[in-house]
Amino acid sequence: MPATKAHRFLPRSCGATLLALGCWLASASMTAATAQTQGQAPVPTPGQPQTAIVVEFESLDRRHGTAVLLKAFWLPAAGPAGPRPAVALFHGCGGPYGPGPGRLSQRLRDYAALLNEQGMHALVVDSLTPRGERELCTQRIGTRAVTQAHRRLDALAALTWLARRDDVDDRRIGLLGWSHGGSTVLAATNLRQRDVAAHAVRPAFAIAFYPGCDAELARGYEPSGRLLMLIGEADDWTPAAPCRSLAQMATEPRPVIETYPGAFHGFDSTAPVRLRRDVPNGVNPGQGVHVGGDAQALRLSRERLLRFLAEH
Repeated sequence: MPATKAHRFLPRSCGATLLALGCWLASASMTAATAQTQGQAPVPTPGQPQTAIVVEFESLDRRHGTAVLLKAFWLPAAGPAGPRPAVALFHGCGGPYGPGPGRLSQRLRDYAALLNEQGMHALVVDSLTPRGERELCTQRIGTRAVTQAHRRLDALAALTWLARRDDVDDRRIGLLGWSHGGSTVLAATNLRQRDVAAHAVRPAFAIAFYPGCDAELARGYEPSGRLLMLIGEADDWTPAAPCRSLAQMATEPRPVIETYPGAFHGFDSTAPVRLRRDVPNGVNPGQGVHVGGDAQALRLSRERLLRFLAEH
């Protein structure tokens, strides 16, 4: 480990188990064992299936005096060894998994692959199952066992985990989140949060898809770095208006906000729009919320995301 990082960050052990997203690799167990011994993930080569290494690290969140041990998926970019940008990804209220046990959702796999294509490492953080929860969407706000305060501390821990790595450029670490995870990104980049202001590692950039903006709007938003928000105009779960207000009242560097007419929550997918009556929150509590993809918003938001990444 370079001396600069060794002096800035205390070492912390983490376990690693190599899983394949889509298929098992015959040599996976040997590679994972080497990575665990050396404390580094193996570097994939072009043409290999995208792989995820399951890692564990401590959140800054402590319960009964003990740090919550987080589970995360490390997806390194292929190519030559050397420090690269890295992005920590934060799931929405439904958690990080899709159909199949332990399989990341299509959205998270797609964005991790997109980041890898840009030469960026990806770290997908699971904030729910380490705390005994599967989803938060059907739980009323105010009754949830996992809150933004918990996830903010997860995000800060993820920044530290990334910054300690030899294969990560600690000057180019970013955060990316959706919905509840987008709100996590806002909370973890707000210098009016004491733990954020005191934290040694700050992200160079952050992206939030359709976050709930009310909490940070009420607190006052002082961004720790560049932020891009991508919002659906028709979102009746996490509405656009508070996010516009947050962008307008924030201190410099002011967030960039892009909105998409007619787009609902979860617009960056190909799923058809549906009404989720099992969600008790939203603009019209008790009446459900609309969720689903919008082809134009998906295309435009993807293009905007790539431009933002290229800029930062």
